[in-house]
Amino acid sequence: MKIEETPLAGAYVITPEPVFDERGAFARLFCADTFAAHGLASSFEQVSVSVNARAGTLRGLHLQRPPHAEVKLIRATVGAVFDVIVDVRAASPTFGQWHAVELSAENRRMFYVPAGFAHGFQSLRDASELVYHITPPYAAGFQDGVCFDDPALAIPWPDPAGAILSDRDRLLPLLADFEPVAV
Repeated sequence: MKIEETPLAGAYVITPEPVFDERGAFARLFCADTFAAHGLASSFEQVSVSVNARAGTLRGLHLQRPPHAEVKLIRATVGAVFDVIVDVRAASPTFGQWHAVELSAENRRMFYVPAGFAHGFQSLRDASELVYHITPPYAAGFQDGVCFDDPALAIPWPDPAGAILSDRDRLLPLLADFEPVAV
């Protein structure tokens, strides 16, 4: 697998490197030893799925606060999404900066999101599905987030006007009103 660091320290795009033959292909998606050698979390305690019926569905920007801050490894298994992370770590030199990648069933890329980052996505196709490997498990009462359309972030969402959002996500604070995360 190919592990590439993003401009935001600690966040990576991971691309499987399949071996092809007449039967199809085989590729590693995860190896604890390889992850550990890169300083990445190598033990995930929860696996979740996000199913998004319609293109334009926007979820985020979400995170869990310490002591339940999550590391996430995210992959699109069906469809495609515009996937975004925002550094909200208090002591980070890239605080308030974001990075986006397209995750799709075809490109098989994964996004490694370290603790202290807000995460969100907008589905690019109907019936898009994401699988999340997460550590530690979700803990109610520690969820937080940042408003997806914060002008200070200026994230170029594919379809902000047509975004399908939850009421909770509409009410998330602007980055200026957000308490940075100490991780």
